[in-house]
Amino acid sequence: MKIGLLITCLADAMFPDVGRATVAVLERLGHTVAFPAEQSCCGQMHVNTGYQKAALPLVERYADVFAPYDAVVAPSGSCVGSVRHQHGLVARRFGSTGLQDAVTDVAGKTYELSELLVDVLGVTDVGAYFPHRVTYHPTCHSLRMLRVGDKPLSLLRAVDGIRLVDLPDADQCCGFGGTFAVKNADTSTAMMTDKMRHVLDTGAQFCSAGDSSCLMHIGGGLSRIRSGVGTVHLAQILAATRDRPYAVDQAHATTLEGRA
Repeated sequence: MKIGLLITCLADAMFPDVGRATVAVLERLGHTVAFPAEQSCCGQMHVNTGYQKAALPLVERYADVFAPYDAVVAPSGSCVGSVRHQHGLVARRFGSTGLQDAVTDVAGKTYELSELLVDVLGVTDVGAYFPHRVTYHPTCHSLRMLRVGDKPLSLLRAVDGIRLVDLPDADQCCGFGGTFAVKNADTSTAMMTDKMRHVLDTGAQFCSAGDSSCLMHIGGGLSRIRSGVGTVHLAQILAATRDRPYAVDQAHATTLEGRA
């Protein structure tokens, strides 16, 4: 299967290892993954802040760049949600009939990583090894917009060595929400504090999720209180193997020795 990688703006700028991990998992399963350099932002931020027409060139570019691929994958429920639910809205309001058809076609083959692995490729055991205690936060867009259900948990349960623990009130938002965290900082911080408390209650060494944005928010809070709990993207856990284990930094590793 010829798979195109939508890297997402946040992963491209701040978390490139998440993109590399996504490619590593899929190539280990025997698939060809391409990174089209012509790609750009999916336009979610424009649409969410009321600039739908300004998102039109980005929607056009996405439909054009990713049309040749059998499937498109992104390590982000948020950006896939935008492609699947917002691109059609923008195309209908401001685009041509041809664009609407193109958007429908490419959106129908755009998947969040766990969707691609479980629903399209039919695998849950990807040969991963991650010998740590982990709790999983289901992000709002993957849970409520994409409805990925327990697909990420099915993948994590198949990871060799992992100790997966349930996160209390897992379906509660972490408080990030893109510009929500900027415009409503106090409310966002209160929601993050609740999420951090639940993560700490699990005794987990790592909090995982399918969106780097939420992990950045939660991880920032956990770091501020020097909790010793790390964050790791689902793709990074799935990419880790016995031969190529996930690289835990030394400071974190020291903390983990005391918690294991």
